[in-house]
Amino acid sequence: MRCPFCGAEDTRVVDSRLVGEGDQVRRRRECQACSERFTTFEIVDLATPRIIKSDGNRQPFDEERLRRGFLRALEKRPVETESIDAAIERIRHRLITRGEREVPSRELGEWVMEELRNLDEVGYIRFASVYRSFQDVNAFREMVERMEHETQLGQNDLQLQLLTGKNRDPLSLDAEQKSGKKR
Repeated sequence: MRCPFCGAEDTRVVDSRLVGEGDQVRRRRECQACSERFTTFEIVDLATPRIIKSDGNRQPFDEERLRRGFLRALEKRPVETESIDAAIERIRHRLITRGEREVPSRELGEWVMEELRNLDEVGYIRFASVYRSFQDVNAFREMVERMEHETQLGQNDLQLQLLTGKNRDPLSLDAEQKSGKKR
């Protein structure tokens, strides 16, 4: 690392520490020539893939554009900013860990819809109506009915799990066994 004061290339690391959530390293350095000290930060530089649009054009992934889409879909909805940030981070992480240089925008849109569905059903419907280009009220109605049906199926599965005792929390099962209770 070159010294920012005298330009010498011989510097040594005096101290290193993890910063933030452990994804950054802070290094305190000292120049061997002029004895000045300075701080550097080291982070992993993972490239996000390019997005292949439906018309074949390729664009760099734009996190701010993604954020604007989330905010537009969730406008005036009771969703915390931290939840939106976490959803965006999960999508970004998914893009990076996928390991491909290009990802179709259609796939990215499906990931956004998954995240929105988990955050807020109204936001999900708003986004889906634009993303899937609903042409009339019937398409909108079909989407809402499909969501209601899937929600009902999910509730039925949960009720079945509660009745049969399957997928129960192992800690509560262990506590029941220790106290002598039987199901």
